[in-house]
Amino acid sequence: MEDHFKYCATLVREHDRDRYLATLFAPTEERSGLFALYAFDSEISHVRELAREVMPGEVRLHWWRDVIVGERTGEAAANPIATALLETQTRYSLPRERMVDLIEAHRFDIYDEPIARFEDLQSYASKTAGTIFELAVRILMGGNVSAISGSVAEAGVAQTIANVLARLPRHSARHQMYLPTEILRHYHAEADDVFVMRATPELRAALAELRLRGRRHLAHVSAANIPKAAQPAFLPLAPLWQWLLDMERANYDPFRPPQVAPWRRQWRIWRAAKSFRRIGG
Repeated sequence: MEDHFKYCATLVREHDRDRYLATLFAPTEERSGLFALYAFDSEISHVRELAREVMPGEVRLHWWRDVIVGERTGEAAANPIATALLETQTRYSLPRERMVDLIEAHRFDIYDEPIARFEDLQSYASKTAGTIFELAVRILMGGNVSAISGSVAEAGVAQTIANVLARLPRHSARHQMYLPTEILRHYHAEADDVFVMRATPELRAALAELRLRGRRHLAHVSAANIPKAAQPAFLPLAPLWQWLLDMERANYDPFRPPQVAPWRRQWRIWRAAKSFRRIGG
């Protein structure tokens, strides 16, 4: 494996252990492409943490957009993630427009606008996490993913809901609202309670609704007829079912999400690799 791909693998191992472990179940020759994709996603999806203000965030995203469309060849060659990503894009003919749409969707992250409806969260999920699942499947299967596009969409929403719940304390601290306003209003929960990290009964009810939807999307992925070659792309979802159930406990604090021991996460990924339907339960 070339140095830039090794760099990506190390980054994924350190910052996204579930994806790293899941990728080990992919064919050896496809792993470097997956590591490049996941390293790129780590850069893009954490832009708010890497660039804390709007302008640096915009500049960072614009730089990545230019890299994808081929306008910063010299600078990209000096960046190991960009180098690995561009080689992966060429090797697997990954659609540039999907990658550009992914970057554009993450512009939402650097502003403080709320998500109004659950459909808006689904749209965001489709363009972000859903795109990563789609590109991972393309790497593994080499081409058209239309046969399992529904599963890709379901996986994207499930992953996004999990991210919203896991990052609730971080989002609350910086007054970002990924919880759909319509769900909060349905249960008479207040955004201000989220921002001051006050777990009211109304907020708990709204979060329970979101968890239920997350489990439904996971169940749909589990029940789908996904080709074995594509399954490693979905294995990072394996720890989520039990994690979502852990939040149903009476002592659950939404601003201190439960932690799953690394060995349990690894075991659930291994178990799903042996029997894919266990992703949903």
